[in-house]
Amino acid sequence: MTRAPLLCYIIAGFMKLRRLIVQAGCLTVLLCGMARADVHVVTFDDIVHPASAQLVERAIRVAEQARSRALIITLRTPGGLVSAMREIVERILASRVPVVVYVSPSGANAASAGFFILIAADVAAMAPGTNTGAAHPVAIGMEQDRTMYEKAENDAAAYIRSLAEKRGRNIELAEAAVRTSRSYTETEALREGLIDLIARDLPDLLAQLDGRTIRRLGGETVTMRTKGEPVVRIEPTLRERVLSFLANPNIAFVLGAIGLLMIYFELNNPGAIIPAVVGTIALVLALYGFHLLPISLTGVLLLIIAIALFIAEAKIQSFGVLGLGGVVSMIIGALMLVDAPDPAIQIQRSIAIAIAIPTAVAMIVILRLAMKAREQKVVTGDLGMVGLIGTAETELNPEGQVFVRGELWSAIASSRIAKGERVRVVGIEGLKLRVEAMQPLEPPRQTSILDVARNEERA
Repeated sequence: MTRAPLLCYIIAGFMKLRRLIVQAGCLTVLLCGMARADVHVVTFDDIVHPASAQLVERAIRVAEQARSRALIITLRTPGGLVSAMREIVERILASRVPVVVYVSPSGANAASAGFFILIAADVAAMAPGTNTGAAHPVAIGMEQDRTMYEKAENDAAAYIRSLAEKRGRNIELAEAAVRTSRSYTETEALREGLIDLIARDLPDLLAQLDGRTIRRLGGETVTMRTKGEPVVRIEPTLRERVLSFLANPNIAFVLGAIGLLMIYFELNNPGAIIPAVVGTIALVLALYGFHLLPISLTGVLLLIIAIALFIAEAKIQSFGVLGLGGVVSMIIGALMLVDAPDPAIQIQRSIAIAIAIPTAVAMIVILRLAMKAREQKVVTGDLGMVGLIGTAETELNPEGQVFVRGELWSAIASSRIAKGERVRVVGIEGLKLRVEAMQPLEPPRQTSILDVARNEERA
């Protein structure tokens, strides 16, 4: 009778203890969430491309999950791809935490696509000695169709006007940076209402942000609390570092050139193995880097033509005309390879020249050496006997014996050869040498593999 009530008391005690544990856990989570209201900082020191867009997207996601007070993007970029810039801007506008874009350190700039990112921020800040602007769409190395040019310019101008209006910035001067490539120093940008503040460094920026009230895109107002908050830096992952490295068009072009040369060397020298391995890895990395970038078909065709001209130069005596044409074709193809209007995302002219000339020399030299090696006399194995000079030890009519290279061989000739006459080996049939008589005034010559093939055909 007493066991049942005792068991009930025990069960009830466990249930109460469970509720207390759950409540304590919820309180702990709440307190931890409140304590995690840090200020997150990510450094954007790169060209604007898909890899850098992934970094910004991850940084915003981390800041949102941590309920951060703010995410500060320290920005330094010469510009980049419009598509990647739009991805970054869209993610900034949709962020649930305030995003501060800070052009830093002194001497840095946020040009072209970087100007759009700066204008899109909840708070735009610059360090002393920095500049921004020059966001006019351009095309390097070719004449753009006038209609397409105007469409690109008008689209960029409308986009920057929309961003400036959303953030309450100077619409006219923002549009001037697009239409006339106007640039602004930090003091000009602050005076004309393009940015919100100038900060010497990160601590100064945090001090100026504290207590500032901003209006988010949804209409709500937020008072920023950054003073004394822990600063958490978001570092790029290994994958993001590798992608950023490969997405640089200059790096991808250099890797591609190395890969092609290594594979070309392996094809002309089968069995070397190491060039094939290195070349394959370099070429795959280059192709992966190029797939992140907009590629021009015209540039690809010019590079293919360049390689064909290099091969033709090695086989045809053109006195360097074909080789020079290949170098010019490779340089122009490299400059046109990345189909992007921003020079920051294109292959640099110095890199194109520095790669094209050594590549041309290496391919021509490798092919000529390979062709010369194929024409050289074989000096090992049975074929090493072909072309050697000997003496008829017996009469050959058509068979007999000859003395070649200090050895006595059975031989066969196509015509009668008297004893003591000089003979030349022209082929091998089993264990017998095929020889021919040498003319008295005929100088000895070396026989190539091509000569052996012709003699065997006649036989």
